[in-house]
Amino acid sequence: MALAGTLIWLCAAVLLLWLGSIWLARPAPVMIHRRIDDGSVSRQAMIKLVEPFGVPVLMLDGQRIAAANAAAREALGPHVVGQDARVALRHPDAVRLLNAPEGRALVTGLTGPRSIWQVSRVPIDERFSLIELVNRTAEADISRSHTDFVANASHELRTPLSSIIGYIETLADPDAKVDEATTVKFHATVLREARRLQSLVEDLMSLSRIEAEKHEAPKERLDLGQLAATIVGEVGPADTESRVVLEGPDGPLPVLGDRQQLDQVMRNLIDNALKYGDQKAVVTVTLSRDRDTAVLKVRDRGEGIHPDHIPYLTRRFYRTDPGRSRAAGGTGLGLAIVKHIVERHRGKFDIASTLGDGTTATVTLGIAAPAPGDTATAGQAA
Repeated sequence: MALAGTLIWLCAAVLLLWLGSIWLARPAPVMIHRRIDDGSVSRQAMIKLVEPFGVPVLMLDGQRIAAANAAAREALGPHVVGQDARVALRHPDAVRLLNAPEGRALVTGLTGPRSIWQVSRVPIDERFSLIELVNRTAEADISRSHTDFVANASHELRTPLSSIIGYIETLADPDAKVDEATTVKFHATVLREARRLQSLVEDLMSLSRIEAEKHEAPKERLDLGQLAATIVGEVGPADTESRVVLEGPDGPLPVLGDRQQLDQVMRNLIDNALKYGDQKAVVTVTLSRDRDTAVLKVRDRGEGIHPDHIPYLTRRFYRTDPGRSRAAGGTGLGLAIVKHIVERHRGKFDIASTLGDGTTATVTLGIAAPAPGDTATAGQAA
């Protein structure tokens, strides 16, 4: 236009209009919105996250239980989902914990009268939080058991020691006028109490060794029938007729075990039957095979045991008749030792009794797999 002789200001105006049309015709800018990841997790994802936990875990939405994993549903019941957590846990310490943003509390009686649970609360955000429950009941029971054991052991040790000290002080007193017959009687009492004390210490040491080895399965291969035959031949009274009779087995009973401990099991059971059974009746030791298990039974024909006592017979120092047990020389640890030995051998121990008909103690152990080249055992198993 300038070359054609158009005025210069008109050319400038046309140029401005053209540039303006180009600017108006440009496409609108694309706005890219970037999502900022704040690390939050959806509710469903949180439920999936806590489900595999081995301990009970609750997910709270405010104060309401939004989800509970399998362990929590088993411990508290599936009905807790949707409940107010303060109602589900129903304990003053738990309620105080739920009113705080986070913390920890011990709750008793949550799943049983003597149950103890450690409850911890961890916040996730302003809305959600997690409740973790750890069962401390077993730890408390072990601690209580240890305390009771120490108290009982102290009492059992103190009783013979007091007798020994009392009689020795009397004999050592130069002013005490003790005749020869009384002196002999005192000496016999001191010797009896000392032997009782020795038996008690030996049983305590034996129980301690068994508990220390309880996680190590015995690996010695032995024939339970031969072991029983040897023991029965030794424990019977040295008179013309033994009160202990062995029945069976029909063949070898190979087991993997600790020979000394299985010897102790048989001797303890036979000794109990001889002490507390009918003194004129025989004690029957029966060995048999039931498929892949060896079964040992020791039966007396005594007055029997009341059913109320049977669940507690394997407790340390438990006696149905303390006076009779002490008079017979019992330490109150024999059946506890048997129970721990059988558990170490991965077997089962059971006591059955009928009043007026006697008591039967049964030990069941697994038959050992045939050793390489042991065709006789393999044929017996078949």
